[in-house]
Amino acid sequence: MEVKELKFLLKLVGRDNYQGKINQLKPNSKTSISETESICRTLCDRELVVCSETITKIKIQSAGKALLKLDADNLPVTANELKILKACANKVITPGKTKVTPAKEREKLIASLVERGLIASAATKIEQVRLTERGKKTLLEEYNPKGTNSVLSLDLLHNYVRFLRKNLRSDSSQSQARVILEANSNGKKPTDEEILQTIIQLDSQLGTNNYLPIFHLRNQLQPPLSRKELDDALYRLQRQDKLELSSIVEAVNYTNEQMNAGIPQDVGGALFFLMVN
Repeated sequence: MEVKELKFLLKLVGRDNYQGKINQLKPNSKTSISETESICRTLCDRELVVCSETITKIKIQSAGKALLKLDADNLPVTANELKILKACANKVITPGKTKVTPAKEREKLIASLVERGLIASAATKIEQVRLTERGKKTLLEEYNPKGTNSVLSLDLLHNYVRFLRKNLRSDSSQSQARVILEANSNGKKPTDEEILQTIIQLDSQLGTNNYLPIFHLRNQLQPPLSRKELDDALYRLQRQDKLELSSIVEAVNYTNEQMNAGIPQDVGGALFFLMVN
């Protein structure tokens, strides 16, 4: 792995959820956005990262040109789609030159026309980048730095050390959780500490960023625990400052069954999210 690729990845693991905007991932201050995008595409080809791109220039395809020659009353496109086709009929243009608004609607129409083979992207730019499981495994298990010259700043080294520590803790938690699950399958009730480790493991597995909805834990531990036994255990962990319980404000993303998994309160909403201290 080249130094600039390593620096890009270490910038990425320093971001929340190992994802960030392309302009936040320049290996150094002198690296241009175009070079950063080139590095990103190389890493994408090796499946170490994935990225989302936006179309910055469009051009018409032969199918689009043929469609424009058809009778205007029988065209299989909307008025705005036709506007886009006509705008790029003779030259490569930026999406804004189509005069179709708003921008979000324009993006959807352009994506649809590209998918149908009527136009094509002539240029794109990378917006967001995310580390893949393959990239994570490479940094954790396969990358082997060599050489005598120091090439990493302390900030990048900090990102790498924090990344390693977090994932080592996650592996340990998952190992403990497997033991807990095996015990549960035999009807043995987990201890409070084992419940805490299960919360940590579920949060890592589901990517809930230390904001685990309680229904996931109930699905895991009821049975062997009863609802009251699990609630009591969560309250004990809270009193020991090992866990925080938070109520839910916006419920539109959850089903009634999932909402009913919360712990009702006399005042305010039910306690619904679990956060490990």
